[in-house]
Amino acid sequence: MCRDCGCEEANHEHQKIHEHWVNGKWVRHSHVPSDPASGVPRLIEKPRRITLEESILAKNDRIARDNRSWFTQNGIIVFNLISSPGSGKTYLLEKTIQKLGSKVNIAILTGDQEHDFDAERLKSAGARVKQLNTRSSCHLDASMIQREMGGFIRPEPHLLIIENVGNLVCPAAFDLGEAMKIALLSCTEGEDKPSKYPLLFSEASIILLTKMDLVPHLDWKLALCEEHIRRVNSSAPIFHVSARTEAGLEPWLSFLEVGLREQVA
Repeated sequence: MCRDCGCEEANHEHQKIHEHWVNGKWVRHSHVPSDPASGVPRLIEKPRRITLEESILAKNDRIARDNRSWFTQNGIIVFNLISSPGSGKTYLLEKTIQKLGSKVNIAILTGDQEHDFDAERLKSAGARVKQLNTRSSCHLDASMIQREMGGFIRPEPHLLIIENVGNLVCPAAFDLGEAMKIALLSCTEGEDKPSKYPLLFSEASIILLTKMDLVPHLDWKLALCEEHIRRVNSSAPIFHVSARTEAGLEPWLSFLEVGLREQVA
């Protein structure tokens, strides 16, 4: 995972340990690193553990603090939307733009490893949006957001929604400078995800249960899902939403409007 190896900074492929037939026996080694004198791959005798997590997250957290300060100074409220792929983030944002776009100044950064499918959908809905592609990384980090400041992220009061890369794990570990993390969980994913992926759901300020129009067609229990949520987060509001039917959209839209109004005030 990125949190452990730092591959989002190095953009490398992980080194694979494998075997070769050497002097009549199989020997396990990696081609990196090599002996500096001969260039011959070194044999791996003992595994070595290198701790990168602390320094990677510390650097990210420093940038996130700077981001948060800049957002506050400019009256920008930032929400970081995190969920599995296919939970309905983009569809929810399409409906959000259609309902609020004429009343609230909204900008959207949408993250994916490749392509701009989501950005094109949101542009069609009328959003001011920019796609951020992470390539091999499974999350956005604070430096990616910082690079957009003063450019796409205008220094004026508005609502910035960050649609993070679809992933329940790594995005929850990386602070972007947001005011709140917002977790989405679709009813098609099962009731126990908050207990299995507690970091995201424990840190979320708001939890949206999405695709609720599908519940009658599934063996899925709302009470059990909320029980799992409350095991890790006792206080976050839980919204029940169907972007397709627009049921439950009003509390979500009111939350965004009130949040921006309070930030500007």
